[in-house]
Amino acid sequence: MYYYIICLRDYGEVNRRARRGEYWYFILIGSIIGGGLDYINGWIGNIYSLATLIPFIAVSVRRMHDVDKKGWYAWIPFFGLYLACKEGTKGINQYGEDPKAY
Repeated sequence: MYYYIICLRDYGEVNRRARRGEYWYFILIGSIIGGGLDYINGWIGNIYSLATLIPFIAVSVRRMHDVDKKGWYAWIPFFGLYLACKEGTKGINQYGEDPKAY
């Protein structure tokens, strides 16, 4: 839940890096909440999906930055998924310090 709140709070921050946990926990918790809201009422689920679209895009871009790629790589269907699963670059890269370092 911590990473989910971080992603919602930092939805405009795309100039840093996101660990795999931050990305995948946002996807997991968002899917659970969205599925629950969709089960209760479809239009509430749709509103939730629209409300979390910008944070999802931001965390996807930050995840690509962690593997030292541009954010556009997140939208290449299978390659983006491969990069999202891949371990991030160790140390400093052009997008900032390693989030695992601290």
